[in-house]
Amino acid sequence: MRFRSAFLVALVIGFSCAAPNLSAQSSDVPIKAMMQKSADDWNRGDIDAFAASYKNSPDILFMGDPINKGYAAMVARYKKVYGTKAKMGVLTFSDLEVQPLDAKFATVTGKFHLERSADGGGNADGYYLLVCEKTKDGWKIIRDSSTSLPKK
Repeated sequence: MRFRSAFLVALVIGFSCAAPNLSAQSSDVPIKAMMQKSADDWNRGDIDAFAASYKNSPDILFMGDPINKGYAAMVARYKKVYGTKAKMGVLTFSDLEVQPLDAKFATVTGKFHLERSADGGGNADGYYLLVCEKTKDGWKIIRDSSTSLPKK
């Protein structure tokens, strides 16, 4: 009887510890879909549609060069730096990993690659750490820490 009780307790603890992994699987698909849609929007040259993957809030933070706080500042930076289709190039993401923090928040890490002509600024590569929030409109980026690798 004692063995059976200990087994049941171990089983309950095991399922409790496994629960976050189940939520990881449930957030992977919609977050990866949001990331793919943002790349598709970028590749069409539509910065406004690309920016819709971010939460439209004065509190979002883009930690690039420079650091921008707020949705409007972030969109303005993208339009200034990537104002032409040549400067936008073709964006791809790789090594995408989603790590749920809880039911409402997750981090996303990965690499980006911009394929561009010399006139557009040349190719660019880097990596990112995003914090995403599950909102009524789906998963949205609320923190973006992107780092470009030095050009070869």
